[in-house]
Amino acid sequence: MPRYEAWQATCDTLHAHTQVLGKLAATLAPPEPQLQHAALRLTPRGWETQPLPAPDGSGALVTALDLHDHDVVVEHSDGRSRRVALSPDRAVAEVTREALAAGGDLAGSVQINPTPQETPWTTALDEDYEHVTYNRAQVAEYFAAATQAALVLGALRSPYRGRATPVNAWWGTFDLAIGLFSGRPVDPPSNDFIWRNAGTAQMIEIGWWPGDHRYPRAAFFAFAFPPPDGFERASVSPAGARWDAELGEFLFDWDDVCRSADPRGAAIEFGLSMIRHACVVCGWDPELAASADGERPPVT
Repeated sequence: MPRYEAWQATCDTLHAHTQVLGKLAATLAPPEPQLQHAALRLTPRGWETQPLPAPDGSGALVTALDLHDHDVVVEHSDGRSRRVALSPDRAVAEVTREALAAGGDLAGSVQINPTPQETPWTTALDEDYEHVTYNRAQVAEYFAAATQAALVLGALRSPYRGRATPVNAWWGTFDLAIGLFSGRPVDPPSNDFIWRNAGTAQMIEIGWWPGDHRYPRAAFFAFAFPPPDGFERASVSPAGARWDAELGEFLFDWDDVCRSADPRGAAIEFGLSMIRHACVVCGWDPELAASADGERPPVT
């Protein structure tokens, strides 16, 4: 995985396209935050939304970034579909407008909030002619790394004994992450969006990013929300994992993962060490971290 600066133009363009998908999900899905409806999924073909209600009531829509054929794909539940090509020198504005028009052709028009989120730029997505670079080789490299990271996160989630989110990303970013929840309510309760999705329970998040303007390297990360006192003081494993005070997160660089004798094992150990740490410092029930000792939850 190259450093973020080395492929920032491609990274930013792909980032913008994922925001369009997520904003469609947030606009069309029912207002039930417990469903985490704004999340995107990484699937074998690329990024895609959950099935969404069609604006005209005719069925359901799925919108995807096909990172094999390099298209935005809009599919209706009746079998119709439209494709918008992703190619070098196609501006984000053009792709955004064509993708929205494709959805309108299939199931009625929809208006999204075009304001970018979690980015250093402010130009509306449907007016963005600055981000045009789409390097297919770099996209393929990103997709291969993201798929490996998603498999690691899925392995951390599957045996966890508490409540866990799917491996997903929100519309502001194409970071991958899972949220693990203690079941203990936050006191006092909050209307914060994250807490609403957590059922006002404390959480830790473990994820992977390809690098961004804040931290220009691909890495696994972990943080607690809200962070308890002493969360930053941990003996995290394996070697190379560390606390980043500026970001307020634990990090394990992708380069260090790839240099390990067992990259998958090293990445999983990072996640498991964070689960162990959270159960101690956050005061969670140790049974929630049974997966850290290799115990699978009972089948009920």
